Amino acid sequence: MEYCLETDYLIKNYRNFRALKGLTMHVPEGAIYGLIGKNGAGKTTLIRIISGLQNPSAGSYSLYGERYGTRGIYKARARMGGVVETPSIYANMTAYENLKQQFILLGKPSFDEIHEILKLVRLDDTGKKKAGHFSLGMKQRLGIAIALAGNPDFIVLDEPVNGLDPQGIVEIRELILKLNRERRITFLVSSHILGELSKIATHYGFVHKGEILKETSAEELNSRCRKCLSVTVTNPSALAPALDYLKIEYRLTGENTADIYGDTPLMELGDALRLHGVTLLHATEKNEDLESYYINLIGGDKND
Repeated sequence: MEYCLETDYLIKNYRNFRALKGLTMHVPEGAIYGLIGKNGAGKTTLIRIISGLQNPSAGSYSLYGERYGTRGIYKARARMGGVVETPSIYANMTAYENLKQQFILLGKPSFDEIHEILKLVRLDDTGKKKAGHFSLGMKQRLGIAIALAGNPDFIVLDEPVNGLDPQGIVEIRELILKLNRERRITFLVSSHILGELSKIATHYGFVHKGEILKETSAEELNSRCRKCLSVTVTNPSALAPALDYLKIEYRLTGENTADIYGDTPLMELGDALRLHGVTLLHATEKNEDLESYYINLIGGDKND
């Protein structure tokens, strides 16, 4: 698998506070990588480092194979675009004028692409309206348009739907999916709105207290989060052999617990287990979503 971003034990210190504590992650090319974590987990610090806005205290990272600290990193970073924290726009300019200014900064010889980009982000009909009068969702889309001015292969978005109304959230979601599908742009999307992130992400990284706890694909996560029957039994040594004999899909979750998938009736399951010397003590239907998976991953630590 080819990666557009890899970090290697990144550390970032701020006086007496360590924001990143050896963070290691891998963003595959072509992915929509959801970076999940609470406020203060280190998401924005990570994004500022890989965007070149801050330097790490220790560790390293590479973009498209070019390592931090080498000359090649500047060329690789030119393949990036992003909206970090808030969109960088000129409030007293129109959408067209904002993009024109970005084209000038990038040294582009022509402004011909501006109308195409504005149409792509659905801001082509804003005319002479100043960006300062845009809705928050429109400002976010303008921020993405400015990022697109450099024809990036990789776009980083920091909490892109935070504070948006439902319509604005849908517009940002559809734009990310469109750019990923049609232009093969890789996205790193930082968010704590997990329900929305689950609708677009192909891969996830779960960050907590400055570290990546786990990386997984959406396919793997969906298989773990699907509906199942969580059971507790006696005679744990016989549990796996009994379930194997029954030819049902399961996952052992503890010494005497398992998640059982499929539509096996509870009474039939209990009878079959008893035939193998296993007594069913407790059974609960479970349909774990992304949020509960994350909470379980961090050990139910919601507040610190």
